[in-house]
Amino acid sequence: MTQAAARHILVSSEDKCLELKQEIENGADFAEIAKKNSSCPSGRSGGDLGTFGPGQMVKEFDEVVFSAELNKVQGPVQTQFGYHLLEVTSRD
Repeated sequence: MTQAAARHILVSSEDKCLELKQEIENGADFAEIAKKNSSCPSGRSGGDLGTFGPGQMVKEFDEVVFSAELNKVQGPVQTQFGYHLLEVTSRD
């Protein structure tokens, strides 16, 4: 079964998500942005979600994680939890 490793940043608004994505694209460290801004408990570990398989995350999240280019920030991705920036760090 395919497995992926990813990290994410969860915020409550699309505007905030876009603002943080711009900061990262301009050179800010993803993990530091996650620690300072993510409302998910994973933010404390730089947004790291570890390794997981298809169906273990919400549908919108899964669709991006199992199709997106590796090591490129994706988003905003809206789920019932809020708005996410995702970065897939590995997939096999």
